[in-house]
Amino acid sequence: MGRKLGLFRAVYLVSASCMGSFAFAFDTGIISGVLSLSSFQEDFNYVHFTKAQKTTVNSNAVSILQGGAFFGCFLISPIASYLGRRTGLIISSLVFTLGTILQVINTGTLGTFYAGRVVAGFGIGSATVLIPMYSAEMSPKEIRGRLGAYFQLFFALGVMIAYWTTYAVAKDQATGTSQWQTALGLQLLGSTFLLGGMCTVKESARWLASKGKIDKARESLKWVRGGEETEELQKEFDEILAGIEEEARVKENLTLRELFLPVNRYRFFIAISIQLCAQLTGNTSLAYYATQIFSAVGAGGAAKLVTGFFGLVKVCGVLIFQIFVLDRVGRRVPFMVGAFAMGSFMLIIACILATHPVSANATNTTSAGIACIIMAYAEAFSYNMSWGPLPWLYMGEIFSSRTREAGVATGAASQWLFNFMMSQVTPHAIENIGWRMFLMFAIFNYAIIGYSWLVLKETSQYSLEEMQGVFGGAKHEHKHIEDALHVEHAAKAEDNLPGSISKQ
Repeated sequence: MGRKLGLFRAVYLVSASCMGSFAFAFDTGIISGVLSLSSFQEDFNYVHFTKAQKTTVNSNAVSILQGGAFFGCFLISPIASYLGRRTGLIISSLVFTLGTILQVINTGTLGTFYAGRVVAGFGIGSATVLIPMYSAEMSPKEIRGRLGAYFQLFFALGVMIAYWTTYAVAKDQATGTSQWQTALGLQLLGSTFLLGGMCTVKESARWLASKGKIDKARESLKWVRGGEETEELQKEFDEILAGIEEEARVKENLTLRELFLPVNRYRFFIAISIQLCAQLTGNTSLAYYATQIFSAVGAGGAAKLVTGFFGLVKVCGVLIFQIFVLDRVGRRVPFMVGAFAMGSFMLIIACILATHPVSANATNTTSAGIACIIMAYAEAFSYNMSWGPLPWLYMGEIFSSRTREAGVATGAASQWLFNFMMSQVTPHAIENIGWRMFLMFAIFNYAIIGYSWLVLKETSQYSLEEMQGVFGGAKHEHKHIEDALHVEHAAKAEDNLPGSISKQ
């Protein structure tokens, strides 16, 4: 009974925390549809804007949240370190709720709406940093990988539900203020479930132990493992204590200089560049501006319905990846195959649109439009089988214990920065270069194949300890560097001791 209860509690805890991912995804999927509603444009007094001005509003509304999330990544780290992972997620949910409320209030001015987007971004950025950390620290090691993939699964679910919400309010709800308020207001479901879930689970046992709260840490671990005193529980708790002690030893005297050693520069370059490549695949642009893009490729009046099925395809891709692909093949092959597939589908879309232009006033879906839509679906499926879930997993594998925290934080911040960049560029690309935007993404994807082959290394068959040899040359060489640094620090410390004899 205890083992089954422990499994249920672990799944519940991870699912509750991943409601933060769901909230982020729902915002990602809902905003493009809301911005296209005439009721929203009328209430915020830009229904008569020129096409270029509306494009600027769309770009700002999406990218400004990314800017808030970028800074949220850095602001939450000291808070979570001092107050805990669970408390940090509670704060993130409250901040996101405040931002959503500011967006829903009909002030008639875009300034208040933008302010709400920034505040919501702080909450979302904070949550995306804490969710993987909290989930990993509380999950049983036997299923940690599968539970870790819940982040991408809940993201895909959030996007899908957002797309169908947009379709429903546009089709069945009368034009008016309540139409767009309903769509945006449903964002509160994600933050509410996150808040409620965090209030019913325990703080991270590993964080509690690291703060010296040994008794509370053991109670937290006991709760999430089913509430029974077992030999396995004691063994896991002893491993946590030993791991914390080892981590403190390993990170001792870590300096900024060490982060820029050749053995580490390569991995930091990968952490940044892999997030850039994930954005250059073009899938993030499709997610944020799905309604506008499907209108541009010929979906006509069915753009919102087509977007709804687009979200369903994403969920199917993630589920198939989790069940049949995750941990069964290497890393580099899915990276390269996924990029080739996405590049080919983007190229086909570009060729179709170049030879069969879509009329700006078209209301019916054309055969060329149907072909483009199918290719967009295939591109989204390929992304969720490769570049969607893999970069975060890969980034967490490549760093040493001394540099993992700094490396992952750098990669996470890079993701938001490049996300901001693409959300600014995409709406202008849709309006100004048309089919050439898809050609641009096709070229990027084909270039990513070369990047994957030349830069990324296979990591699936190596343990985390063996990554030193994979990325930093021979393992003993890296050990020599770390030992040399420790000797240097020890010598300095000895020289600073009272009564020490200065060497002449």
